[in-house]
Amino acid sequence: MSHSSGLRGEFTGKVALVTGAAQGIGEAVVHALAGRGAAVAAADRSAAVHDTASAVTEKFRHDPAGGSATAYRLDVTDARAVAETVERVEAELGPVDLLVNVAGILRTGPVAEMTDEDWSQVLAVNTTGVFHVSRAVTATMTARGSGSVVTVASNAAGVPRAGMAAYAASKAAAVMFTKCLGLEVAPHGVRCNVVCPGSTDTPMQRSLWEAPEAEHRVIAGDLASYRTGIPLGRIADPADVADAVVFLASDQARHITMQDLYVDGGATLR
Repeated sequence: MSHSSGLRGEFTGKVALVTGAAQGIGEAVVHALAGRGAAVAAADRSAAVHDTASAVTEKFRHDPAGGSATAYRLDVTDARAVAETVERVEAELGPVDLLVNVAGILRTGPVAEMTDEDWSQVLAVNTTGVFHVSRAVTATMTARGSGSVVTVASNAAGVPRAGMAAYAASKAAAVMFTKCLGLEVAPHGVRCNVVCPGSTDTPMQRSLWEAPEAEHRVIAGDLASYRTGIPLGRIADPADVADAVVFLASDQARHITMQDLYVDGGATLR
């Protein structure tokens, strides 16, 4: 699924944990890391994660430079389940070298119409979930003196979006949490970075498209909703985001930490 070959086998011998791995960007990240040799713990609360892991393992079964994927059912909002799953991953696959936080949900609508439940659910998954998993994984990383964490947030974390207050707030919190964590763990050789995608062709994105011309409107922008278009003129593929994650997780970015990389075709004009 990743459209660049990167360094073949660059993650051989490494263990990666990816949340939100069943579809979309998370699935693309699993493919990208396994394609470079990692043993990937693919975690998701959806049973579909088993299909993702099986497909990835089969794809690279006969590739000397390829890795594998193992499925783990996980709800990142459950702190105890997170701790138990991280312990299980390390017992079954080995110490986690790379963590990629992708799990996320979206609830849209004006603030005046937002329910307490919708607000709580979005923050629980998109922010508290990142906290739960990062806390559990970096505890073992710091003890070993190495590791890399990449949180997949959103360009909505840095630019206001009408009708997306909960999502944008949750992602902004996840960005700052990851940077603060990065500051704390840097002395222990652990790096923490963020990738902020824009509109990406995923099931979450398509759930927002209610009309045949919806994709074109995203690319062109919408003055009524104060949304700029995408200067590069295309919706991102999940592999575009996965490639950015792979770079930040790799030794090529060994001197990069506490940074957020926008992968949005220029949509935020940053």
